[in-house]
Amino acid sequence: MNYKSLSRFTALILLIEAALMSPALILAIVFHEPRSTAAYLETLAIILILSGLFFLLSRGEKADDFYEKEGLACAGISWIVLGLTGALPFFLSREIPAFIDAFFETVSGFTTTGASILSEVESLDKSLLYWRSFTHWIGGMGVLVFLLALVPRGTRGSGFTMHILRAESPGPDVGKLVPQIGRTARILYLIYIALTALDVILLSFDMPLFDAFCIAFGTAGTGGFAVTNAGLGGYSPYIQWVTTLFMFLFGVNFSCYYLLLRRQPRSVLKDEELRFYFLTFFLSGLIMGLVIHPAGGNLEESMRASYFQAASIMSTTGFATVDFNLWPSVTKGILIFLTILGASAGSTGGGMKCIRIQLIFKDLRSNLKRMIRPGRISLVRNNGRPVSDNVLENLRTYLSAYVLIALISFLLLTIDGKDLTTSVTAMLACFNNVGPGFGEVGPMGNFGSFSVLSKLVLIFDMLAGRLEIFPIIALLSRTTWKHD
Repeated sequence: MNYKSLSRFTALILLIEAALMSPALILAIVFHEPRSTAAYLETLAIILILSGLFFLLSRGEKADDFYEKEGLACAGISWIVLGLTGALPFFLSREIPAFIDAFFETVSGFTTTGASILSEVESLDKSLLYWRSFTHWIGGMGVLVFLLALVPRGTRGSGFTMHILRAESPGPDVGKLVPQIGRTARILYLIYIALTALDVILLSFDMPLFDAFCIAFGTAGTGGFAVTNAGLGGYSPYIQWVTTLFMFLFGVNFSCYYLLLRRQPRSVLKDEELRFYFLTFFLSGLIMGLVIHPAGGNLEESMRASYFQAASIMSTTGFATVDFNLWPSVTKGILIFLTILGASAGSTGGGMKCIRIQLIFKDLRSNLKRMIRPGRISLVRNNGRPVSDNVLENLRTYLSAYVLIALISFLLLTIDGKDLTTSVTAMLACFNNVGPGFGEVGPMGNFGSFSVLSKLVLIFDMLAGRLEIFPIIALLSRTTWKHD
């Protein structure tokens, strides 16, 4: 393990966090929030001191000794440090008195999960509401991708930056939009900023500007922290439809937007994952709308609620306009399926990703053909191109780890003695970075009643889900920390 590179990366991440937290400090001053102002100043001082210490530890760093395990360790450690330091404003201001709760809330924000321990959010200082929502936007595209966009270190070669990008980016395989990875990161962030700005503009037509920014941050990062106790149910139908559209858009692979900018719409339309993502969203919303319609309300209201929740859960945003805990069982089954499925690879969404589900079925079909007719060559293809054996092997490893972590997490959660629905869906909601589940953790509930052990388990699940499991597992392996 290259400890000096790890220290340097942690120091840079802390500096970026300090810079990103500064607007929240300004808001605390503008809104005359003395406790929050003091909390932000204390937090920034702690972050800067820690950053300086890590920079001192990184002296004499050897740039060339950076491999896959360093990339995984940098991703895992960076996100844990972000959660620990990002929780300090909530804790030091005493708005969230218990540090484990503040840590849970902040990790939920950075991982774009949106699971909350708060039963009442409107009493929070506005600067804290802003920081809470802004953590979604930071975590949506990924803080290490942001680092690559700001501080390209091309002299180290593509291996260095590719290890970092691969460790944090969602999906079974990571590619480059352009040959230079630093430029790829900048393109991704420019698209991300442009879509967020457009969302803010459209939302501001019918809601306060502060709310528009916070909701847009949650939508862009597919996070789901609301700024009112009623969630998005208290806003107009226009706001709900706009948010539905952008939740869907942020669940699309960002390479599709790049291809549109390059005037290659045919390549986008031929993308198998995009077609699967759209078809699943369309059918899920339609079926749920038809099922809940007889219960009351007009057709537009039913379809708005169903498509909003389909986009919210499939993109793993987690916003809610209604209490879908009260919906019929078939709609709950669809929402659980969408929770596990998730959005597209290369998007800001969570879950297993549509492409993985497609490849699992294609791999199963290919293996069945070889079993029936031994010696037959049957390739797994995606968008007409053969999928490499390495990608399929990683996919199988991911699936095994996913099932194992889900099972162990569920068993640990049952220690709290909560009902089966609450325990299962709490684990699924956190592991897939969705936020709300069913039972006590439904859209009108929260995670505050879980024990410290359960919260730690769910924090682990949120981090593992956001980082696609491997960086977090790597931190637990002794091999990672050995000197080469």
